Amino acid sequence: MGFWNVLFGGAELSPEEEKKAQEEKNFDLLKYDGVKAMKIGQADYAVRCFQEALKLKNDLEIHDYLSQTLLRLGRLDEALTELQVLAGAEPGNAPIQKRMAQVAYMQEDYATMAAACEQAMQIDPADAYACYLNAQAQQGQGNPVGAIAMLTKAIALDENYADAYLLRGQMLLGMGDTAGADSDVAWLTEHAGEHEDVLLLKARIETAKGNAAEAIETYGQVIELNPFSIEAFRERGQLRFDGGDKAGAEQDLQKVLELDPNSLADVSGEYSAEGIEQRVKEAYSIVNPLGL
Repeated sequence: MGFWNVLFGGAELSPEEEKKAQEEKNFDLLKYDGVKAMKIGQADYAVRCFQEALKLKNDLEIHDYLSQTLLRLGRLDEALTELQVLAGAEPGNAPIQKRMAQVAYMQEDYATMAAACEQAMQIDPADAYACYLNAQAQQGQGNPVGAIAMLTKAIALDENYADAYLLRGQMLLGMGDTAGADSDVAWLTEHAGEHEDVLLLKARIETAKGNAAEAIETYGQVIELNPFSIEAFRERGQLRFDGGDKAGAEQDLQKVLELDPNSLADVSGEYSAEGIEQRVKEAYSIVNPLGL
């Protein structure tokens, strides 16, 4: 480069300027290679490129790319560190705060999640999603009342927020408020149509209300939508057993074991009685004579 400057009458670059120019070139190459690697799924190589680029220049865009790539690799602590750098540089950036909350949720770090949500809500008080994330954080911290309050606020900001209705209904049922949970299920049924999670919540509400027949019918609807729903088979089987339908209970328990052979330990109470368990084992031995 110095040769051409001299040839055309320009001042020759100093060693420091030459070094800086080379670093700029290297930075651009590392950034380009990192982004390309990220797009084609070569995440480990992309991380190395971004980390080397940051040694040359503290660039927020690179921190952003690096956080996304680390997240794909499941390196959550490192991803959160990169997001904290971005949040420090851009304290008014609500999307960064929400991404921090999402990473903290995956780490089950609900205190950090709640703090990020509070920051996002301060930046944009009309952000329904930030309220929903905060509700999940409150739930994780064992604060159902606070979680329900956040969900109610999210719904007030977005009256069509189906996920917020569903989570609130689930939490209300957990607190014994079947009427409140029923109200949320009614809205979901009207506006979201038949959905596995909604029907599962409805079946549990009917169970809590003592309406076994309605609950069994609804569990059947869940199974029609998802023939692999272990929860629906297990919970319907419990109701059948309690109602004296031993054959139906055995069928459901056998289906649970087919879908997840290790789930028998999760079946509590009389439903896991030796009689049913033995008959299921006998049924398996017919398929596998060795009884393995």
